[in-house]
Amino acid sequence: MIITFTANPSLDRTVELAAPLVRGGVQRALSATRQAAGKGVNVSRVLAASGLATLAVLPGDPDDQIPAQLRLDGLPHLAVPIGADLRSNITLTEPDGTTTKVNEPGPALSPERQEQLAAAVVGKADGADWLVLAGSLPPGVPADFYAVLVARVRTELGGRAPRIAVDTSGDPLRALFAAGPEAVPDLVKPNAEELAELTGRHGEAALEADPALAAATAKLLLDDGAGAVLATLGSKGAVLATGSGAWFATHPPITARSTVGAGDSSLAGYLLAHSRGGSAPDCLRQAVAHGAAAAALPGTTLPALDQTTPDAVTVTAL
Repeated sequence: MIITFTANPSLDRTVELAAPLVRGGVQRALSATRQAAGKGVNVSRVLAASGLATLAVLPGDPDDQIPAQLRLDGLPHLAVPIGADLRSNITLTEPDGTTTKVNEPGPALSPERQEQLAAAVVGKADGADWLVLAGSLPPGVPADFYAVLVARVRTELGGRAPRIAVDTSGDPLRALFAAGPEAVPDLVKPNAEELAELTGRHGEAALEADPALAAATAKLLLDDGAGAVLATLGSKGAVLATGSGAWFATHPPITARSTVGAGDSSLAGYLLAHSRGGSAPDCLRQAVAHGAAAAALPGTTLPALDQTTPDAVTVTAL
């Protein structure tokens, strides 16, 4: 069982444009979709579509549109009431795959609501294989919320604690490594921009252009206690660094239709391969295959395992 926690879920509205976006103009859409989402919810969707047991934990009142949509979709979830409406996000996708997102901040969560959510996560994580903490934090939630939660899961559950993966950015990401070894995840999944920001080394373009440099930079996080670093490098592929080595993986060029959920799909692909006993290169191979499959699909569509092409992925030891 893989538990995901999305602190700031959203109802994602995706509009697919027939031509490049023109600021200040009026354009017609090819299609428009909406889906209950958020990074952890997306990971759970991909896992469930591939037959892996998962539970998405998130805030949300029973009559809120996001839990209601999850019920319609049949995605296993636990929504913790917060007495406020959740947010909506808007994504515009262009024919060449360029994606523009406008994300609302989300509802503010009181300390009492934060404690209820944290307690729900700890309770559901008991005995799970993995716990995934993903996405931004809502207003009112301190930047070290994930760091405190990681340490709490490990302290309260002891030997029953799952492995923990975190996919976030900015201050919440930095707080994981500032809070001490008990808060550092087993797996962290930054993109190139986040890796550069977290380590203070190089820049997004330099890391995407040089996988060896990305691996060396990721190793800094291993030195700080991370068990593994899955660094996604956009269309250039991804790097996985562990205590046993580092690898770089690429997928043949695809026709990108939307990058929405590509990073979340990469993380889900890694977890799918890991749950099946895959080696580190196997996990990286499936992560890249899932990310490429997501980018090739329209709008908010997320791939199942049978829509990916791991055999097309080239993995190179660094």
